[in-house]
Amino acid sequence: MRHAIRNGILIKEEEATLPVTLRSVQYAYSVYEALKLKNGEFVHLKEHLERLRESARGIKIELRYQDSEIELWLNMLKDADGLMNETFRLLLVGKENIFFITHSQTRSYPDSYYSEGIDCILYEGERFLPNYKTSNLLLSYLALDEAESKGSFEALLVNRHGYVTEGTRSNFYALKGNRLYTASDEDVLLGVTRIGVMEAAKDMGVEVVYQPIYVKDIFSYDSLFISSTSMKAMPIRSIDGRPVSRSMNTMVLRFSDYVGAWE
Repeated sequence: MRHAIRNGILIKEEEATLPVTLRSVQYAYSVYEALKLKNGEFVHLKEHLERLRESARGIKIELRYQDSEIELWLNMLKDADGLMNETFRLLLVGKENIFFITHSQTRSYPDSYYSEGIDCILYEGERFLPNYKTSNLLLSYLALDEAESKGSFEALLVNRHGYVTEGTRSNFYALKGNRLYTASDEDVLLGVTRIGVMEAAKDMGVEVVYQPIYVKDIFSYDSLFISSTSMKAMPIRSIDGRPVSRSMNTMVLRFSDYVGAWE
């Protein structure tokens, strides 16, 4: 039997439900966070809880539980279901402070996604309040659904000014020479793995330029890649069916190895 946590109480997973009449549910007034359990240890737990708290503050929800309580609940769920390697999802709903913790199998990807790269599409749209991990995910759902319908792995979001900012579930980067280009912090979700990419760039002597990639210039870069908690750093091989340069994919894989070790 699988379990979940609701406000500190261990429950059956099927009991982790919300009433559709609740206004916070109807308005998707909630924030969430996902973190990995790796070999029985939570990866960058402090950073994930800080981001959850910042997301809550950003939409005026007071997270009334202490980090120590949440860590206790995570371990309670881990022990109850005998978990060693899993992804945990934390959901905080509304000013009611309904707090769920659930878990699912950590996604893994074929080696070919790293050696050959993945296919992406461009999708016009901007996430609402990009710095906060809210449950307002309609744009991401539609964009990713469009990508998958075309046999692609990810959709890259293009804002009203024609700049590629991020993916639906990933941060986005471009390499040119010894420079790493990525959107500024205020324009994207500050993924925890993005911190690892920035640390890798520093250690590798790569200059970071906080500048989004203009969509008309996207094919002029030496290599493109995305990052996330589950993906690490994953090279891109095509956008909208058109091949992109992969001349610096060896460096992309160095970023991926670094982020994997950083975990």
